[in-house]
Amino acid sequence: MTGGEVAGILVAVFWAILVSFLAVVLVRLAQTLRATTKMVADVTEQAVPLLADASATVRSAQTQLDRVDAIASDVQEVTSNASALSSTVASTFGGPLVKVAAFGYGVRKALGRGGDGASGADAPRASSRRTVIVGRTVPSSRRRKQKG
Repeated sequence: MTGGEVAGILVAVFWAILVSFLAVVLVRLAQTLRATTKMVADVTEQAVPLLADASATVRSAQTQLDRVDAIASDVQEVTSNASALSSTVASTFGGPLVKVAAFGYGVRKALGRGGDGASGADAPRASSRRTVIVGRTVPSSRRRKQKG
């Protein structure tokens, strides 16, 4: 055997190993591609019903939001009506009630004083009153000292 024949055999063996290695790689790549194709098909089969369910849920949520919007507008209308009613009642009855209260207060004061400007009925009330100064209560005896 000559050197050329040995080199030819070595090249042939090298190519045989290389082709075997490439064949193994291509077989594994084909298996991976088949598994990936199957997985994509499974995901597609599961995603279509999920998307349909999500679409139905979004439609239901939109219906509920429409209902809430209608309720909120009704509440706003009721609130404005109540406000208008409140202002009407206040303007209708507020002024006369204040006048009646003022009249009653004036009558009580007039009857309590008895016409001379000071009566004995007011004296006990004055002694039991307290004056509030910046959050503190000052007894009536101390208040009299401050006045004098």
